[in-house]
Amino acid sequence: MKCPRCESTSYRKNGRRNDKQNYFCKNCGKQFLEPLFPDSLETDLLANGNGHTKVFMAEATEVPLVKNLLEEKATEKSLDSCSLTLAEELLQTILSPDWLESAAFSKLLLRIQQKNEIKHQLEIGISLLLLDAENLKLDINSELFLASVCEYPLQVKMAFANWRNPSIGKQDIELYNRGYQLIHVPDGKNNADAKMIPFGACILRSYPTVKEILVCSSDGILIHLCNELQNQGLIVYWVRRQGQTLHIQNRNTNKLTHYSLAMAAEVPTFEKVVEQIQDLIKNEQESINARLSSLAAIASLFQERWNINIKHNPKQPEIEEIIPVLDNSFTQSIQEQEKKSDSAEILNGKTLDKLLVKIIQDIQIKSPQTQLSVSKLGSELQKITGESPSSIVKKLKLGSSFTKYLESSPTFTLKASGKEYEVTALLGE
Repeated sequence: MKCPRCESTSYRKNGRRNDKQNYFCKNCGKQFLEPLFPDSLETDLLANGNGHTKVFMAEATEVPLVKNLLEEKATEKSLDSCSLTLAEELLQTILSPDWLESAAFSKLLLRIQQKNEIKHQLEIGISLLLLDAENLKLDINSELFLASVCEYPLQVKMAFANWRNPSIGKQDIELYNRGYQLIHVPDGKNNADAKMIPFGACILRSYPTVKEILVCSSDGILIHLCNELQNQGLIVYWVRRQGQTLHIQNRNTNKLTHYSLAMAAEVPTFEKVVEQIQDLIKNEQESINARLSSLAAIASLFQERWNINIKHNPKQPEIEEIIPVLDNSFTQSIQEQEKKSDSAEILNGKTLDKLLVKIIQDIQIKSPQTQLSVSKLGSELQKITGESPSSIVKKLKLGSSFTKYLESSPTFTLKASGKEYEVTALLGE
């Protein structure tokens, strides 16, 4: 036994402590207790890392590291091959015809589609409609038009009213069948509006994917709701009714869209109305020209058939009487159509003057004694062009009225005759 400090073997007994022999080192004066194990046995002990248990050196054997690594790699390789085999078997099962036609595969596809639809809705957003059913009634056509105004699909519809009120009738049944959520409010003035305002103000809590919202009511108090929804970053449409027309106002851009309830169609702008009228006139002219072309082809065939018959049978008085009548009427129709189509395109004042001079000359040839008035000349011009003389003059920016234009033109001369003016043209022009 040695001193644990100086490893000296010169020591002596120095009483007992905790029922163990205590020793005193003569060399350094260190006091120490008798060791638990003999020196020979203590040197053969190996303490592990945690310090709680000990292992005899005789039992400790060297672990061949390379061997363990090889065994681990072999184990990993076997696991990889097992996983590959399982994957191949799984693919063969999934891609088999029986699996593809099974009900389990159909359910799996349905769940995947549902998840994709939910993800798609979260990405693109939806539209939502709030309806004051006591103030405004929307039929199915109006609702479809409002849905077409929105950029996002209309997914949620809510209607607020006192559904016990007999004046509403069966509107609750109709709206419910069309997918509306019916929200009941007590009887009282503006209770539906009062419910819509707080409900709509926190709509994003229940429907976080909402991007556009339609506030359908003519009550002015709902402008507060529109402003609040705009502040939350939503696109707001305020839908109000005036007579038989719905006014849809985009509160973000102030763009107004109008919808006719009586005609179940959008009310176009004035420019679009004019374009539609022009398209109808153009289509009608093309239709007339096509029918005249067909008539011309039939007349040519008739003439050819008559020529063939007249060679074999010279005496055919009935055909000889029919041909000139048909030919004259057909030629006259074509001439009138060409006259109208040519004269209808009035591009400037010079073209208008030529057309008016031609009208005056034609009237004088038919009735030389007739005094032509300004109103008569305007009527003849309208028959040819389909437009009133004043509108033609204003469109060409030639004056404020047809009479003033004739007075300012050097081509025509006006002479007062009672309440009317007689007009003549200078034939030299």
